[in-house]
Amino acid sequence: MSHDHSGHHHGNGNIKVAFFLNLSFTIIEVIGGLWTNSMAILSDALHDLGDSLSLGISWYLQNYSKKGPDYKFSFGYSRFSLLGALINSIVLLGGSLLILSRAVPRIFSPQPVNARGMIAFAVLGIIVNGAAVLRLRKGESLNEKVVTWHLLEDVLGWIVVLIGSIILNYKDIPVIDPLMSFGITIYILYNVIKNLKKVLNVFLQGVPENISIEEIEHEIAEKTEAMSVHHTHIWTIEGERNMLSTHIKIPDEYKREEIVKLKSSVRKILYGKDIEHVTIEIEFESEECRGKMF
Repeated sequence: MSHDHSGHHHGNGNIKVAFFLNLSFTIIEVIGGLWTNSMAILSDALHDLGDSLSLGISWYLQNYSKKGPDYKFSFGYSRFSLLGALINSIVLLGGSLLILSRAVPRIFSPQPVNARGMIAFAVLGIIVNGAAVLRLRKGESLNEKVVTWHLLEDVLGWIVVLIGSIILNYKDIPVIDPLMSFGITIYILYNVIKNLKKVLNVFLQGVPENISIEEIEHEIAEKTEAMSVHHTHIWTIEGERNMLSTHIKIPDEYKREEIVKLKSSVRKILYGKDIEHVTIEIEFESEECRGKMF
């Protein structure tokens, strides 16, 4: 089968732009966090540093994933893009835990911050991260979706910092800063874990969330002349392309033309369910199934 790789090229360019935006802003953010003495900004700087590292790796792996199938990787290199999403999630998981270890003590022992400086950096953060989100929002790969979600979290986080810093500019309540850091990090941690579960499900060859093996087997048996459908496996390469292999039992007297017609009907049903690579093993009624080991 042929695949259009123009989307991969577009996605790789988007990640490249997001990488340079994020890295540049991280450097500015570290300086600003030290200047304002804001734990919220320093926490986000650490988060963005992890994002920059992950984006750089994602950029490289997204480009590497464009290679077609060969004798070493018969399904192609698409899953290397997914590897970028996995690394991204793990880095953010570790960074979030580190941020929590720094933010929690400050809740009980708050320190004064530069509220006006925080306002300026919050506005800059919304602009920079917002530009990166706009660049990546149409991405189709799981890698791009994970990166987009992280950058969107940054935008939401900076909106929270902006609101908090405006309050701090009028009211002396320094505990707001570590509380913002804690809240943003817990929110990010929740979504990182949720995304990590999706990535791991693909790596562990779990059945895609929107597909039911039971329903597919029932539909094939109902809409074709198959006697039974069993030993069905469904997985996805990188969260976009779904694969299926199945065994179909037919009467012993079936002829070649009837088998070809049956296979064509089955493929038509499966293509309509976003399953583009289909392997069908035909078993005659008197034949014993050899796939029971799985």
